Amino acid sequence: MRSLYIDGTWRDSSSDEALDVIDPATEQVIDRVPAGTTDDVDAAAEAAAAAFPAWAALSSGQRVTHLAKALELFSARLDEITALLTRDMGAPATFSGKVQAGLPALMFRTYIDLVEEHGERYFTGERIGNSLLVHEPVGVVGAITPWNYPLHQIVLKAVPALLAGNTVVLKPSEIAPLSAYALTEVFDGAGLPPGVFNLVSGTGPVVGEAIAAHPKVDMVSFTGSTRAGTRVSEVAAATIKRVALELGGKSPDVILPGADLPQAIKRGVADVMRNTGQSCDALTRTLIHRDSYEEAVELAVAAAAKYVPGDPTDESTRLGPLVSAAQLERVRAYIDLGVEEGARLVTGGSGPVEGMERGYYVAPTIFADVRNDMRIAREEIFGPVMSLIPYDTVEEAVRIANDTVYGLSASVWSAEPEEGMAVARALRAGQVRLNGGALNPRAPFGGYKRSGNGREWGLPGLEEFCEVKAVQT
Repeated sequence: MRSLYIDGTWRDSSSDEALDVIDPATEQVIDRVPAGTTDDVDAAAEAAAAAFPAWAALSSGQRVTHLAKALELFSARLDEITALLTRDMGAPATFSGKVQAGLPALMFRTYIDLVEEHGERYFTGERIGNSLLVHEPVGVVGAITPWNYPLHQIVLKAVPALLAGNTVVLKPSEIAPLSAYALTEVFDGAGLPPGVFNLVSGTGPVVGEAIAAHPKVDMVSFTGSTRAGTRVSEVAAATIKRVALELGGKSPDVILPGADLPQAIKRGVADVMRNTGQSCDALTRTLIHRDSYEEAVELAVAAAAKYVPGDPTDESTRLGPLVSAAQLERVRAYIDLGVEEGARLVTGGSGPVEGMERGYYVAPTIFADVRNDMRIAREEIFGPVMSLIPYDTVEEAVRIANDTVYGLSASVWSAEPEEGMAVARALRAGQVRLNGGALNPRAPFGGYKRSGNGREWGLPGLEEFCEVKAVQT
């Protein structure tokens, strides 16, 4: 069984209880991690608080040196970490290498670059009139991360927090925790001072809530469901600590008349099938003008046929299993609900996947004739399930797109740049892709409405972990 990492050492939990880590492709137990306790969180928070003054007193350049060494060790283990992520949460090997491991490496490097470029201005201070404006670390940051992009979400929190001078107590998801251990080994090998980074595995109701409630934790950064984020906020409110939330989504993909329909549908289906649909920003509601609607349905069915569920260790597999038995049950229930609600099931379904006797597999599923008041159009399914919704006017499309409690991401496809930009500006979402715009690691990411608050990625993601002080002279 694994151990906890507290105050620079690997140690046993105060409890003998453990949590099984299950390979979602084989349903076999592949490891066990401690079910941490409130006492374990207390020890980690105390260690982080004790380490904070010395770590915060380092220059940004000195902290960059520590993190650059960690990135070097991380990069040397990238193949190993890629394989670990495939076993841990079922990501297909190719996707695991490019995204599940590759994206954290990119963001790790990006944050180091940003601090090297802007650290002097941020941390030494800049003059505004008769004031010196200084960014200072918040203190002890509690990071609570999900299972769908387990390593990426840790890097998005721990790396900028550490570079800004904070110390960290991490609770990774108990469902897919193994990459968190690999990163902790990297930080340990890089010689981070004791207490600067701490790992306590366990469940949300025990370890997560203890972190959110702890008086020596100054900030909580949480990524996960809106329900769990609400609970984190409630618990954290007792100590008036800062809370940053990246939560759920039900993102619209608006295809305007005259847009490149085959390209838009192909890219939209790929986005929904990415990570077996387990992406908070997945474009699960596709809005198509009624004049080209049936053509779009046919294109979507053809595109989905290329995503055949398979063994995630096979380099040719494009669609792996869902992460757990509970997630499989959830997705199947939503597919059945869609049929009950009257949506037209044009491909896929909730039944077992042929040839996959073991593992948490579900077929890529597309519903047509979906109304935006259906639950499959309003609630986050977190599986490879796509809803096709017709509209008659652009104004109606914008209204439907914004008719959601979420606002994490969106997409617009347009043949006319000005019209496309106008619609993108009208959508209530933290990030909008226009005609398949490429990922930008320096652009902020985060949600409107119940998709959360605060921002990750880019300089805003660094500022999230800073207090701002004005010194009047």
